[in-house]
Amino acid sequence: METRRDIYKNYFANKDAGETISISDLRDKEFRNESLSEEESQAILNFDRYRLSELNKLKSDFEFNARYCELQIMSNVADYKEFLKEEYFFSELL
Repeated sequence: METRRDIYKNYFANKDAGETISISDLRDKEFRNESLSEEESQAILNFDRYRLSELNKLKSDFEFNARYCELQIMSNVADYKEFLKEEYFFSELL
């Protein structure tokens, strides 16, 4: 699984901000009652599982708040296709 830094680096180095469709973009699309493809829906589901898995590992409020902010940034900048990788399908088992 790519580290957060790798995701950020890939986003800023290789992507034009207009090209990337993020998890947040997909949530906006869903909120506007636009239909999502199966792939888009799966990416949201995988991201949600990953987010919950990551947040459940934390012991303190400070750690939780810091990680929550990082995950929110990821949902805003990472391409949703990142969350279609195999390792995100089973992130709740990590």
